[in-house]
Amino acid sequence: MAASSDILLVDDDPDLLKLISLRLTSAGYRVRTADSGETALAALAVARPGAVITDLRMPGIDGLQLFNTIHREHPSLPVIILTAHGTIPDAVSATQLGVFGFLTKPFDSQDLLQKVASAMKLAGDDSVSGTEAAGEWRAGIITRSPKMEDLLRQAKLVADSDASVLLYGDSGTGKELLARAIHRASPRRDKPFVGVNCGAIPEPLLESELFGHARGAFSGAVQAHKGLFQAADGGTIFLDEIGDMPLALQVKLLRVLQEGEVRPVGATAAIPIDVRVISATHRDLEAQRSTGQFREDLYYRLNVVSLKLSTLAERREDVPLLATHFLRKLAERYKRPAPSLAPDAMALLIAAPWPGNVRQLVNLLEQAVALATTSVIPASLVQSALQEDASALVPFEEARKHFERDYLVRLLKITGGNVTQAALLAKRNRTEFYKLLQRHRIEPAMFKEAKTP
Repeated sequence: MAASSDILLVDDDPDLLKLISLRLTSAGYRVRTADSGETALAALAVARPGAVITDLRMPGIDGLQLFNTIHREHPSLPVIILTAHGTIPDAVSATQLGVFGFLTKPFDSQDLLQKVASAMKLAGDDSVSGTEAAGEWRAGIITRSPKMEDLLRQAKLVADSDASVLLYGDSGTGKELLARAIHRASPRRDKPFVGVNCGAIPEPLLESELFGHARGAFSGAVQAHKGLFQAADGGTIFLDEIGDMPLALQVKLLRVLQEGEVRPVGATAAIPIDVRVISATHRDLEAQRSTGQFREDLYYRLNVVSLKLSTLAERREDVPLLATHFLRKLAERYKRPAPSLAPDAMALLIAAPWPGNVRQLVNLLEQAVALATTSVIPASLVQSALQEDASALVPFEEARKHFERDYLVRLLKITGGNVTQAALLAKRNRTEFYKLLQRHRIEPAMFKEAKTP
């Protein structure tokens, strides 16, 4: 797993590389070195550091080119550039592009260490800040993926503000887990975190759930009800599947966000609230906005900062780590020793497509643990579970074809290949039934001997 106090040091001068590495190591940092921009990019692909220090003038990929490549992949990763040829225009150009720091050789080692400490603090290095247990805010998020580490750094940075955050990601990628992490890293951490799935609550009830209702507001409202926005006052409200929210309710949500107050259903007075909003969706809100299914003004209000979670297939390096973690948790629940995965079973997990993402992995492992008869889960058990998952997740058209074929086969078995009788049982005319058989390339003659006595 990438550690936030790791530093990647890049310089084509081996003596300088050794000297700076020694200074940083003595200051408590873990240092990895690269003697070229190309080597540095390879090192970044393996593990993401807390900061990069690079020489400006190098053969091949120079410092600014290296920064540009890093910035595209990891926009929040701090980069400090060192050069013996530094000029004011170089420094201005680099800092305007987003380079964190620019130091001219020969530099004072204290200046370098101060710059590195500032970079680590800005990037959310808990070991530097010393104000909280390292990683406590991101508890439950298991990863060694550079993509996920970069996302978490961005999440930590945005947590300090009150900006609305919109999380994009497929079902099962951990959107609520990330929302809770942002809340724990924010100044609101000691106040409530309230989550609601906008797609799981029937439309007539959603307004009352979010904003509350007064006594007698509608039939059955025998007492006043405090909505979830009021329950989250001072803290964070997480609106999951915001793309499923009806248009009429989107208007009311926009008014709440603009005015900082809610008016319960049936109430005459508004109630002031102070809530940070994090929303999430697996839908393409940009497309919904352009077709009028999602209000443009609400879209921009919610989408101040957007973060996209990777699918499990995009972070396969996390599969062994996640599998080991969940097997340990499942063993605790079932009160048995933690099982392990046979090497070929782990290979199957790493190669699987994972359309259901981390949630699917958890379900599969739970099935394997429940059925395993030994302390080592074999590949056969994993293969069986993966095949069951695959059949459960086939597209609708494919599932319908399977059903039609199986249904036709069953009818022809019952009637011994008699198309007229089979068509009568299916309540279809003979011509239509023949067309169905042709579509599935089923020959009635195959069933002439299969009639049940």
